[in-house]
Amino acid sequence: MSRTEVESEIYKISSVSLGPLAVVQPPKKKGGAGGKGGKKKAEGYVIDGVSTTEMTREQLEVFAHRLREEMEREREERNFFQLERDKIRTFWEITRQQLEECQAELRNKDREIEEDEEKHQVEIKVYKQKVKHLMYEHQNNLSELKVESMVGLKLAQDDYTEQELELLKDKKNLKAKLLEQELASEEDIKALRMSKFEKRLHSVRNELSLNYRMELTEVEERKNKQISELMKNHEKAFSDIKNYYNDITLNNLALISSLKEQMEDVKRQEERMEKQLRDVQTENKRLAEPLKRAEAEVAVLERKMGNYGKDKVSLANTKTRLTICQKELENLKWENEVLQLRFKKVEEERDELHNRFVSAILELQQKAALKSVLLEKKLAALTDLLEQKDAQMSEVLAASQLDPVATANMKQRLEELLGGKNTAIQDLQYELARVCKAHNDLLQTYEGKLQQYGVPKEELGFTPLQVSVGGARIGRGPAGLVTTNR
Repeated sequence: MSRTEVESEIYKISSVSLGPLAVVQPPKKKGGAGGKGGKKKAEGYVIDGVSTTEMTREQLEVFAHRLREEMEREREERNFFQLERDKIRTFWEITRQQLEECQAELRNKDREIEEDEEKHQVEIKVYKQKVKHLMYEHQNNLSELKVESMVGLKLAQDDYTEQELELLKDKKNLKAKLLEQELASEEDIKALRMSKFEKRLHSVRNELSLNYRMELTEVEERKNKQISELMKNHEKAFSDIKNYYNDITLNNLALISSLKEQMEDVKRQEERMEKQLRDVQTENKRLAEPLKRAEAEVAVLERKMGNYGKDKVSLANTKTRLTICQKELENLKWENEVLQLRFKKVEEERDELHNRFVSAILELQQKAALKSVLLEKKLAALTDLLEQKDAQMSEVLAASQLDPVATANMKQRLEELLGGKNTAIQDLQYELARVCKAHNDLLQTYEGKLQQYGVPKEELGFTPLQVSVGGARIGRGPAGLVTTNR
């Protein structure tokens, strides 16, 4: 290989590859005949401050070998950058497809939620209509029961009025009979008292007068007999009268004393009769106490008779209220059974919807978490790779010492490319934040519905997914990211 061919090869290599070696082409001189032969001088290049015309063949071959190695390295880096570019494009396509799939799934879930809400609204309308029918039937039954109860109450009131009038008549008759019985009993008591006492007094008087007359007759007979005997014997015993004067006097005194004793006996009998009379009076007084007690018992019975009427009225009212309460209790039991059945049915539907919603949310959370983690890893890897490429590009540009205009154009194109990539990354981050915000809004709406139906938050069954990217919470977007309720 000649020297000229080596120099031309070096120029081609240097024009293709920009390495750390500086190759400077000297300015061309205007052509002209020089010397006798008119030969043209070969154009030289300045490499590391030494012109190629002044280099030896070995130096040129070494320089050419270095340039080939540099060219091969640059080709490898170019291929590496092309592969990285293809990988980034592939990752971007995969991420875009996954985002579209997430959006489609989210739209499907929104559609399912809307369908469930529509079904729920239809069921609520059906239940409201059923409740209206039941309330109408209940009002009709209640009005019929009121009419029946009013009629029954009117009839019961009429019966009660008749019974009250009959009881008043019976009460008046009983009072009249009781008064007659009291008067008759008083008269009988008085008659019994008078007849008994008069009989006893008359019998006692008769007995006493009879005894008195008998005793008086006996005394008179004895006295007459004694007088006759004395008169008969007076003459006979006149002679002995003096002798027996004392005896006769004693006998007379004894007789007088015996008569006095008899008179005392009569007085004692009179006292005994008077005592019996007092006993009879005491017994009369003792019988007056039972009479008073009987009168008190009659008054108590009269009061009981009045209380019996009141108790009978209160018993009738209580029975009426008891019947009404029993009917109301039966109606309430029936309503309670109906409400229990409705509550069980609604509770089963709520549990089914809750389980379906929890399973759907868990599946969506798992998919979103997996995709978010994959996107974060890819984004971090691409960010690191981009930083490495920026550093390598800066080193290449600094080492190549290119024209400032070409360098500026290259930087501008690179910045535009990076700006497009950053815009795509920001769009993906914004879309991810919007999806997470829609997810959190859906959770808040569901929690609000749970509170509206009286279900505590602890029965939700899961916690909202919170994913952090670069220290930021994806599930908490700005107010502009709030999804609209359909």
